[in-house]
Amino acid sequence: MGLSDAYAQCDAEKFTEKIISGLPDGATFLKSYKIDGEGGRKDKIEFPYIFRQNSTYLINIANKDPELKGVVLNLYDSNRNLIGTSYDASSKKFRQGLGYTCSSTGVYYLTFSFEGAKDYCAAAVLVLKK
Repeated sequence: MGLSDAYAQCDAEKFTEKIISGLPDGATFLKSYKIDGEGGRKDKIEFPYIFRQNSTYLINIANKDPELKGVVLNLYDSNRNLIGTSYDASSKKFRQGLGYTCSSTGVYYLTFSFEGAKDYCAAAVLVLKK
């Protein structure tokens, strides 16, 4: 058995399509992300993206759970300071994403992790809000 056979394949395309179909009017699609935790072997997945000053970004997440349980998005600035998260630890609620109005152009980091997840497959879509 090969390494790729050791865990179920992550088919994030259906989650990406679900997010895109629900985007608000006027949103410009920028990028989609496959979040594959390889059956729990990867505890964190990170993607860099250059955000531009005075632009508002939305990052939406989807997985097979209607309440999005288990997937956490943390957004960090270029200095690795946490800007926002999709998980409210006090209420243990998972949000479907977050929005951010950029105050300084630079590289930002979208970091995805799994909190009590049963499924380690999800997708995220980054859009520019107008």
